[in-house]
Amino acid sequence: MTASAPTAVTEPDLPGEASPATPRPLRYGWLAATLAVLAGVAAVAWHATRYGHWIVDDAAITFSYARSVAEGLGPVLQPGAPPVEGFSDPTWMILLALGKVLGLFDHGMLFGIPDYVLFPKLLGLLFTAGILVLVHVVARQVFRRHAWAITLVTGLTLAAIPSFVLWVVSGLENSLLAFLVLGLATLLFTAVYRERTLTAKVAISAGVLVALAALTRPEGLIYAGTYPIVALFGVRREGFWRSFRFALLSLVSFGVLFGGYVAWRYSEFHRLLANPSVAKKQGLPDLMSVVRPGELVLYAGVAAIVVLAAVVIWALVKAPWRRSLIALVTPFALGVIAYGVLIPDWMAQHRFATPVWVLGALAGTLAFGELLRTVRVRWRAVATVVVVAAAIPSLVGFTQHDEEFVKSPTVPACLIADRFGRGFNTYADMLGLPHASLLLPDLGGSSMTSRLELIDMAGLVNAPIADLTHDENIVGLRNYVFDTAKPTFIHSWGPWAGGNGISLDPRLDRDYYPILVYPDGPRQGDFVRKDAVTDPAKLKAVQQYAVTTMMDVEAQRFGDGLADCGPTLARGSTIPPRG
Repeated sequence: MTASAPTAVTEPDLPGEASPATPRPLRYGWLAATLAVLAGVAAVAWHATRYGHWIVDDAAITFSYARSVAEGLGPVLQPGAPPVEGFSDPTWMILLALGKVLGLFDHGMLFGIPDYVLFPKLLGLLFTAGILVLVHVVARQVFRRHAWAITLVTGLTLAAIPSFVLWVVSGLENSLLAFLVLGLATLLFTAVYRERTLTAKVAISAGVLVALAALTRPEGLIYAGTYPIVALFGVRREGFWRSFRFALLSLVSFGVLFGGYVAWRYSEFHRLLANPSVAKKQGLPDLMSVVRPGELVLYAGVAAIVVLAAVVIWALVKAPWRRSLIALVTPFALGVIAYGVLIPDWMAQHRFATPVWVLGALAGTLAFGELLRTVRVRWRAVATVVVVAAAIPSLVGFTQHDEEFVKSPTVPACLIADRFGRGFNTYADMLGLPHASLLLPDLGGSSMTSRLELIDMAGLVNAPIADLTHDENIVGLRNYVFDTAKPTFIHSWGPWAGGNGISLDPRLDRDYYPILVYPDGPRQGDFVRKDAVTDPAKLKAVQQYAVTTMMDVEAQRFGDGLADCGPTLARGSTIPPRG
């Protein structure tokens, strides 16, 4: 059953306005809507300039797969590499590959900016515009003349949240996922409001949107529950089986599309799960899954969240379109659950929360708008003061989060492209090695610039290591590295140096010469196989190059993590010695 209170169609918009039952021309409605969308996108883009040309390294893994697909090599990380599904975002990868085919990505400069920086950021802003268009579609159902105001406030709210902005322009798929999830919420909000939820068109469309979301991020699977929950919520006994049939139709439409991809995945990669899902050992929910969403409350500000929740709960009880609001709150709740269930992400600023910010901002803005047009004038002033007062600590917190990220951005792709891609290319050239391999934990930027065969220490793009990591077989992992893979070069740093024991294994001293060893913590740095070194003078030259040029590169990249690394990320490029 998809009941919408009859008063929803005759409820006046804001105090003093005409009822939608007696419509009048909205002369500048679409102009106001367009300006509101553009203003919101502009605010997000302006905030994004704080992050310069930063692209997170994980995004460059998908860049490499997109390059290979566009070049006709298939879904591989590098030419000649075995097919391994080392990406979790096939829809995003396809968009990047299309950009490369069209000459907009991975070719060179675009409007004076490297296209590997500009194109994914423009895609992020394009989907941000799509998000705000959908916001307007939702708002227009219940606020006809002032839908533009809801759109503008939602856009400005999102633009103020560093977590939303930086992950939209990170090079990752966050904006596309948020767009698809909001698309699902918009479809159901509108269907419930117009009492058209139980139709084949809505059920199938919901299933398709969920399938696309699941092909954009693994946690997109959770939104498959949205339509069934909305369709079955509050149904009368005699309408249960009809609702159940449409819920099943939605799940089938999802299953056909997503199941088709899984069938292709198995035939291509011989796995039912993407390789990163295997390596990351995603498990069942635990007690921390319940606690973890509290991180978002602390990030957004406790006062703001308490006020937002109170207003939304009030609207769920009092608003004439409350059943439509349930259609919006349902995917929001599922998004919060997904955030709690997912293995905690090592990256900063809650990158898995993007759909939560979008749905939360929209639900809160809609509910507050309803409150303003329902209460008396003096209470509107009180409500506005309370909301503004609650928002102030959040804005202060957002400013602090912003400063923290600018000072120490999450691993930039250009740091990895220079240090481990171009740097180890130079090592190999100096040692006279036309063919070599490299074991390392950072595969994004390095896969775009390296000519070496890359072996992923984390297992994201390496099936044997993913299986060993999943089984927590550290001894087997080390045996695989030293007895089977036998990489020409090894780089280990930070948590990887002691976590997998590779840099502490006695076979490292037995089989490898140190090139560069960092002074602090467990033994970490760059190493080369002894049987790859034919001239001690060349090894000494490489060691000198490492302590000068490579250390300079690290200092430069850590000192300016928001800069790009040249007009292209060309495979096989090097860094000449400095000094």
